[in-house]
Amino acid sequence: MNYPVDYKYTRSHEWLRDDGDVAIVGISDYAQDALGDVVFVNLPAVGDTVIAGESFGDVESVKAVSDLISPVTGVVCQVNTALEDAPESLNEDPYGAWIIQVEDVTDCEDLMNAEDYQAFCEQEG
Repeated sequence: MNYPVDYKYTRSHEWLRDDGDVAIVGISDYAQDALGDVVFVNLPAVGDTVIAGESFGDVESVKAVSDLISPVTGVVCQVNTALEDAPESLNEDPYGAWIIQVEDVTDCEDLMNAEDYQAFCEQEG
């Protein structure tokens, strides 16, 4: 498993990368591995409000459908629409294939650093 140290992680296996004025959100390597082959991603729209700890979409795989839980509260400013045609990119490059970008962030879930997240995943697995 890959746990990049410049990312923060949630207990629901989303990652967050702070890019200045924008928070970039995706799913972790652990999440994509647990899901199996991703076949569909239900995305929010630009301008939608996301709330920390609440669902903003879902990921469908050959095994299950899993909610995407926002690590922050804010406004979606960009959506990775390439996932509509190539959802499998979440399996191929979970840290490169971001899902949404959020601006005007006002709240944040209790996020883990890479070391704590790796320990959390090892306890789950």
